[in-house]
Amino acid sequence: MARPRSRSIFAPRLTRDLPPNDGHCRSDRVAPNAGTAGQAKLEAMILEHAVLEVLPGKEAEFEGAFDSAQRIIAAMPGFCSLRLERCLERPSRYVLLVEWERLEDHTEGFRLSPEYDHWRALLHHFCEPFPVVEHYHSIVRLDGGP
Repeated sequence: MARPRSRSIFAPRLTRDLPPNDGHCRSDRVAPNAGTAGQAKLEAMILEHAVLEVLPGKEAEFEGAFDSAQRIIAAMPGFCSLRLERCLERPSRYVLLVEWERLEDHTEGFRLSPEYDHWRALLHHFCEPFPVVEHYHSIVRLDGGP
């Protein structure tokens, strides 16, 4: 029996108990400029990538704070999914990957919101230096098989 495939590369391993998003994630919508019959293409989501260097010895405290912070970001318009991954070789290093519908959902909608102030108060004091945040769009995507 084939394993069901997820529409999001992140869906199988979300962090603990995230509330469902508002259903506005565009992962299945066809782009308006999709062309003629048989040429549909999916709209690309934006992937936010941030390497978080957590102060050594504060990892457990950071993860506890992140458990609260993830609910803030998950409630934002345009949020699709997130993953927080911890480095095996350097346990104080994490990678945060967040899928957004559009770049502006992160850079304007979230970053300029009052909710971001709460997110920042919960998490930023754990990180040194302040993380570099970059945004990506997919070029190639391959989901695993059975």
